Amino acid sequence: MLSNCSNLQKGFFRLFCLLFLCSGAHIGGNAQKDPTPPIREFRAAWVATVANINWPSKPGLSVEVQKQEAIFLLDFLKEHHFNAVIFQARPQADALYESKLEPWSYYLTGTQGKPPVPFYDPLDFWVTEAHARGIELHVWLNPYRAHHKDGGPISEKSIVKTKPELAKYLKEGYWWLDPAAKGTQDHSYDVAMDMVKRYDIDGLHFDDYFYPYPSYNLGEDFPDQDSWAAYQKSGGKLSRGDWRRKAVDTFIERLYKGIKAAKPHVKFGLSPFGIWRPGHPAQIEGFDQYDQLYADAKLWLNKGWIDYFAPQLYWPIQKIPQSYPVLLGWWQQQNLLNRHLWPGISVGRDTSAANTREIVNEVLVARGIVPNSMGVIHWSIGQLVRNPVLSATLLEGVYKHPALVPASPWLGKKVPATPVVASQKKEDHLELTLQNPKDGTQWIVYTRYGKNWQYNLLPVTTGKVTVTLSKKTSKEDSSLQEIRVSTVSRTGIESPHEVITW
Repeated sequence: MLSNCSNLQKGFFRLFCLLFLCSGAHIGGNAQKDPTPPIREFRAAWVATVANINWPSKPGLSVEVQKQEAIFLLDFLKEHHFNAVIFQARPQADALYESKLEPWSYYLTGTQGKPPVPFYDPLDFWVTEAHARGIELHVWLNPYRAHHKDGGPISEKSIVKTKPELAKYLKEGYWWLDPAAKGTQDHSYDVAMDMVKRYDIDGLHFDDYFYPYPSYNLGEDFPDQDSWAAYQKSGGKLSRGDWRRKAVDTFIERLYKGIKAAKPHVKFGLSPFGIWRPGHPAQIEGFDQYDQLYADAKLWLNKGWIDYFAPQLYWPIQKIPQSYPVLLGWWQQQNLLNRHLWPGISVGRDTSAANTREIVNEVLVARGIVPNSMGVIHWSIGQLVRNPVLSATLLEGVYKHPALVPASPWLGKKVPATPVVASQKKEDHLELTLQNPKDGTQWIVYTRYGKNWQYNLLPVTTGKVTVTLSKKTSKEDSSLQEIRVSTVSRTGIESPHEVITW
């Protein structure tokens, strides 16, 4: 991948990778008084339900098969040391959860408005099973898409029928809510806040669909003549583009404040198109989301109306007009309030060595550009599951050790209480009994055998842990010297350590 670089560039890049990899040698080494804290890195994947891209594999599956497919995906993430899933619960103004505001999703049962039989709540199931594996669940929704062109028949319960004044037909076959309409903003806000209030989610997430891409209406302008005329009649002075952007800005700011008022620990994440505007920075060419989607994503990041920002940087490192590191570096310069910057990555679906190296290098570049809050989001989980070469390479390399999600101290700096742990010595092991803390998401169990500290991350629902008293290796026998246990709060703050005696 470095064939087009100068020898000097190659040298710097290799030196960067070497230094970073060496800095990750936090497990093992010489004995030290205190353990090194776990790696902090957001390792997430999107799970798309629209058009049954990732889950469920098709509409109308039995509840048991739906659950089996969900468990398979969550187990995959756990086994490959991921710590977050971005789950699409509202693909087209419908619901993969029990809702009084919108109908059950066509992509779930094959009939919009039809609940699963026997009844279960898929979102609640995903949240529970994710947390049981120590995985954060961020619920993903589209604020304005009313009906997808592949979304089955429009039912009488669809917002297209129940609130026809808000829904606009687009010539490629989509229906879209008018973002400038107050009714749209109120409805989408209520839907989002309903999920925040009723479910134990860790984040709420939007992707890049604000005003629709021009191709959705076959290149014609968005059909919002009625609301535009009403705005002008009321004395509005903004240009049509500024008026549209203002509508989206107002909604984003309102929702961020609403989430913080209801549950401050719930993170609000946005994943816009990766280029703000062509020419920013100078070499960048491509689609103009500011002018075409009316999304001023830079403003939202500058203002801190988000907790994490995940621009979709779906281009290779060396694609000069849309270079991944150049764009990521530019977005980091816009990160005035030091929010999390976790780029979305997706550069290929093949199993080639070149593609695998590219993705590994993109993880490393993100670590280098944003070292204080590392992480990426993979589009999508399907590319990982169907590419065992890539997923194995990640696990053996950059994801070799489990990681905690980086802390979000602006959402709460309270330090959790020291955990309550009882220990009982058996013949060849200790049995630890952990008392579930009030504000905790995970346990960290630190152990030192001989000179080497290790850590283990466990879901906070774990009640008992077995720790062996000695470990045998090919070189030596190492006896257990020390155990410490801590918890991690909902905002990522680690508690003081409880030192275990036996």
